[in-house]
Amino acid sequence: MSLQIGDQAPEFSLLSDSKEKISLTELRGKKVVLYFYPKDDTPGCTKQACDFRDALPQFTDQNTLIFGISKDTAAKHTKFKEKYKLPFTLLTDENADVCEAYGVINKKSLFGKTFLGIQRSTFLLDENGIILAIWRKVKVPSHIQEVLQESN
Repeated sequence: MSLQIGDQAPEFSLLSDSKEKISLTELRGKKVVLYFYPKDDTPGCTKQACDFRDALPQFTDQNTLIFGISKDTAAKHTKFKEKYKLPFTLLTDENADVCEAYGVINKKSLFGKTFLGIQRSTFLLDENGIILAIWRKVKVPSHIQEVLQESN
C-alpha cells in the first residue's frame, strides 16, 4: 500500500551529514519537506539541491524545514553540501529502509540493465507529521515552485 495525502508519515531516525541522529518526531511543530533523490553530485540531483538552497529563505518564512534523503553516506553528503553550499540537512538511508517505507524504491533501467533505485519524490508534511502533498517521478524544473505553493 502506498502512502496517501492525509496519512501519518512513517517515523524514522536517520544519520545526518553532520553524523547526528534526526528523527521525524523531533521535527513536530514545523512543516517538513522530505525530498528523496538518487545520488549526490549527479546533474539532476545537484540542480534539485541547488533549487532548494536558493528557495530556502521562502521555506524558512513558511516555517518549513528541508531534508534531502538518499542512500549516500554521511561523508558523501558532507562533500556534496560543502561543494554546493547547501544550507539544509541531508540524511543518509544506506539500507533504504526509509526509502522503502515511503515507497520511493522502484525499478530503473540504465544501459539495458534493470536495478532498484530511488525514484525522485517529495513529501510535504504538516506540523504533526501528516502528509499534505506527494510528488512522485519529480521533474526538477519548476518543482520547487510547486512545493513552495503547497507549503504556503
